[in-house]
Amino acid sequence: MQNIVNEDDFKYYMQDIERYYFGARYNYNELLNNEMVPFKFKTIISKYIKDEVDLDTSLESHLYYIEKDSFDYKLYRQLRLRIRTSQYKDPLNHEKGFKEKVYTIEQLVKMNKDEKEEKGIIIRELIISKLALFGFSV
Repeated sequence: MQNIVNEDDFKYYMQDIERYYFGARYNYNELLNNEMVPFKFKTIISKYIKDEVDLDTSLESHLYYIEKDSFDYKLYRQLRLRIRTSQYKDPLNHEKGFKEKVYTIEQLVKMNKDEKEEKGIIIRELIISKLALFGFSV
């Protein structure tokens, strides 16, 4: 984390044939103002997420502290959300560095804050299935 040069390096939007990828440093306001973000996802943010979460909250922060009984968790579960993270290779020996791991929203929510801290989890990216977004009724 001390080597981060530019915060905007972690604010990006990409897509491939199956998924949309959003850099976790984006906040919801920035997503709403980004013309590249799919309209349907913007609609979901405006209609559902803004009632649960402040729009100035980053994706990273929101997903790190999301609760299993919250509406936004249920919403993201329906979108088959996956989260790309960095975490310690060995939680007992931090000098070994980090590895990348992708969690489903269900797997991430099962961990409490202490477990996430112990593993050194840093949320890097939000991944949404295009098919799940297509099938989501707004």
